[in-house]
Amino acid sequence: MSGKYNEEKKYVIESEVPCYDVDSNFMMRPAAFMDLAQEIAYQAATALGFGYDELQKEGKAWVLSRMHFEFLRHPLWREGIELATWHKGPYGPFYLRDFSLKNKGGELLVRGTSSWVILDVKQRTMCRMADVLTMIPEDSVCPEHAIERPADKVMMPRGAEPEQAGVHKVEFSDVDVIGHTNNARYVVWAMDSIDFDELKARPVKDLTVNFIHETKAGDEIALEKLKVENEDGSITYFIDGKLADKTAFSVKINM
Repeated sequence: MSGKYNEEKKYVIESEVPCYDVDSNFMMRPAAFMDLAQEIAYQAATALGFGYDELQKEGKAWVLSRMHFEFLRHPLWREGIELATWHKGPYGPFYLRDFSLKNKGGELLVRGTSSWVILDVKQRTMCRMADVLTMIPEDSVCPEHAIERPADKVMMPRGAEPEQAGVHKVEFSDVDVIGHTNNARYVVWAMDSIDFDELKARPVKDLTVNFIHETKAGDEIALEKLKVENEDGSITYFIDGKLADKTAFSVKINM
């Protein structure tokens, strides 16, 4: 699966929703959208000369810090789709990248925004964004917003008492190419902590995830969740994953 840039400075790939990316309702799972988004982000950056291979030579890597995406309608099994991504430039300590997913008829199905940082792979510390800005062509930025507001910081409501939702040990299938848990796996763990029948009856409307501390193979992540029933009848879940006394990730799911 590969794509190309269009005249709008967006990198676009065309595909079809496969069976392994959908749930029991035949709808694309949120973690599957995240997998697609990560792959197209790496492809798009590589095509412009600031992707994984180029940063690896400098001992650095792009790391996803926050992501927010909304399902206007879930893509369906075997539906033809067009996924686009574009980078919007620096924003404070982050570098912003947006996404849109449409069907072949041009209907917007999913939109998202993401915030990235640069990691020193050996030291496992954040680098200054200025260290890589010289690698990014100035005329490649697209200022268009899929979602205007950058992904928010996710926090449990003040005074909340979340319930314990199990422990997940990081295993082989969780770990990515730079040796830590792949971003989409956190969303899998979070959603698996919610009752199956509730998720089947209430598809995810939007999801925000923060990646706070990396986790690696063998780590045991304690999950905590809080369910909030909103006045409009919708439901919001807050789910944290903790490694010892540190929060590794936080997810907010609206259904």
